[in-house]
This record gives sequence, C-alpha cells and structure tokens, in this order.
Amino acid sequence: MTTAAVSSATVTTTPLGRRRTPLLTLLPADGALAWVRRGEGLVGWGEADRLEVSGPGALAEAGAWWADRCARTEVRDPLGVPGSGPVVFGSVAFDPQASTSVFVVPEVVVGRRDGRTWVTVTGDAGSEERAVVETSPQEAATSIGRLAYADGALDPMAWCGAVSTAVARIDAGELAKVVLARDLFVTADRPLDPRRLLLRLGERFPDTWTFAVDGLLGATPELLLRRTGRVLESRVLAGTARRGAGADDTRLAAALAGSAKDRSEHAYAVDSLVAALQPFCSELEAPGQPTVLTLPNVRHLASDVRGRQRDDDPSGLLELVGAVHPTAAVGGTPTARATEVIRELEGMDRGRYAGPVGWLDARGDGEFGLALRCAQLTGAEGGRQARLFAGCGIVTGSDPTAELAETQAKLAAFQTALED
Repeated sequence: MTTAAVSSATVTTTPLGRRRTPLLTLLPADGALAWVRRGEGLVGWGEADRLEVSGPGALAEAGAWWADRCARTEVRDPLGVPGSGPVVFGSVAFDPQASTSVFVVPEVVVGRRDGRTWVTVTGDAGSEERAVVETSPQEAATSIGRLAYADGALDPMAWCGAVSTAVARIDAGELAKVVLARDLFVTADRPLDPRRLLLRLGERFPDTWTFAVDGLLGATPELLLRRTGRVLESRVLAGTARRGAGADDTRLAAALAGSAKDRSEHAYAVDSLVAALQPFCSELEAPGQPTVLTLPNVRHLASDVRGRQRDDDPSGLLELVGAVHPTAAVGGTPTARATEVIRELEGMDRGRYAGPVGWLDARGDGEFGLALRCAQLTGAEGGRQARLFAGCGIVTGSDPTAELAETQAKLAAFQTALED
C-alpha cells in the first residue's frame, strides 16, 4: 500500500447556483479527475490524499482507508446530495492480485446534479470561487499531429488464434464464456492533452460516462454499480453489433436483438451480477429481456438492474463493487476459470482496463462503471503515447474474424477522439 500522509482536514462545499459552464472545460492539463454524463457529474483536480493498493483485499483496505479519513474530516456541506462533501475518485485493477488500484482525494471538486452546481474544497474554505476560476484551463490543444499505431501484446492474427483456442475450450465444456481483450499503442507528434480527449469523448458519446482517474481516460457505456442511500442500480451490457448506414443499420439492429449467440452472452452477464448482488439485497429486479442500446459507433444488448440493499447489511459501496467484480460482462463464466483463461491467452496485464472506475462520497453514495472504451496515457515518448484497449465476449459460435472486427469498432471510440 502506498498513501500520502493523512491528517485531519476541513472539507467545504459551496453552492454555485445554476451555472452552465461545461464541467469538462474546468479541468487542468495535469491530474484531471472526471465522471460526467449528459453534462452532469463530478470533475476534480489536485491531490489532498492518495492510496495505491493491490492484493486480494485491495477494496476492503481502500474502504477502511476512506472511512478513516472521513471520520477525521470536518465537513461543511449545506447540500447533502450525492457527490457533495468529501469525495474520492477510484480506478480499480481488473485483477487486484496482478495490478495496482488507485484512489485519489482531490483538493477541488466541482459537481452538478439536476442543474445545480457546487464546488468542494479541501483546506482553505475561503478559496471556493478562486479554485474554479483560476484552475479553469485555456483552450485545450487543437492538434496532436500525426499518429503512429503499434500492436500491443498480440497482433491481430495472434489474437484471432487466441479466440479460436477459447472457442475450442468452451466447446469442450471447460467454461461457458470468456472475455478476451487486446491492446494497441499509439504515439502522437505532440503531447496528448487529456482535456482535449475528454471533451471530444463527452461530445461524441453523451450517453456514456466520461471518466478520468490517474491517466486512465475513457467513455464507458456500462454502469457496474450505483448506490444512493440503500438503492442499488446497474446497467449490464453484453452482446454487440456494429453500426451501418440506412437500411443496413436497421438490419444490424434487428439481427442483434434476435441473435441467440448475443442473447446467451448477455444472459451470462446479467445472471452473474444478480447472483453476486442477491445476498446483499432485500429486493432485486432484472428485466426478462434486454433492450438495444444505440451508440454512435456500436449497439449493445442492455439490461438495467435495480435493487435495495438490506437494512441490516453494513457493506459499503466498495465492498459491493468487490463482490460483483468481475461480472461475466468483462470476465466470463465461471469467473475463476475465465480469469485463468484470460491470463493464459491475452498475453498482457490489463492493468485498470475493464476494472471498476468512479467515485464515492462520505455518505457511502457513489457510482462505479467499468473502464471500457478507454486508454491509459503513459509517460512514454514525453507524454505522447497512450495504450488503448478493447475486448469482446467469446461464447460457443464466436467467429474470430467477427470478434476482431468488434474490437476494432470499440477501439474506434477512442481513436476518433485522438484523430478528429
């Protein structure tokens, strides 16, 4: 575990009325933190505290650390809404035993919910207005020049071979589903400005959650778990089809809705989430049939799951996140065997890709999605390099060439932000 020295702090939330300034335009070039959808959510910057943790007890350790910090914090919060008061942003490793999870407490958070805007400052309670005005960036760089792409752990042919191996193992009865991902490196002529990327992602994909934590940026359509009081909500996505033009687009949508292969893949994801949440809930509802979620680049089968946490259950949001992750949407079924196959066939460490990402406040409310459609900005090449990720669910009947095309469609979400 790595953490900054923690001392008692004063955290002050101040209402700012109905300001219309887009949240993502407030971010500085360095240390951007974000969780924004349809113009609402949270952005933050500065580091009042930080935790880096790994191992099987990573989320329990992070939950205890956050509870301890909140217990020693003087809070001035007249709003008392989810996201006001003390907030921590988190990005959790897909495999906590293999990689490190990161939690950051910002010095400044600006939030917006139901049209109301506020700023939360750790420390100097007289600096709320100054914090928003003085840290607002100038216009982000408009060009990063030419881009050069390079294969990650596996080139396309090798990755298709991994898919074929996975299908053979599924057909042999070793497992029912596994999610295989691939990575791609991109190097730009000039440093990559996270503000530019986040703004472009937010503009192109307003119905996703645009996120940034410790250099991991993306726009995820999948909500792993939201907790508001005792109410729990999740949006499960599994089963994907590319977009087309005109009549072809309509045909592709109908084919996805009626695809036995995609519906089977989706059912595994919903069932795994419900089974993991059931012990914590007094009520839990999942739709009998998925709907089709349409995004600019792809379509997904989607199911919105809603439940109520038992009144006698003391689990915090991070504990619940740990209980449901990884779902079959990013891991597979059964979970343990799928994780072994991922380690064997992918040939890479996912890091925080496909792990939970989001925020948590001092009341225990928060939102965590899955870090999809994302890239990890690196210090390589003077800040000019990023590592992109995309994956897809493999089940009986999966075709390696079609699965490769699906990853390319998903990679295009971030590539568009780079290349526009």
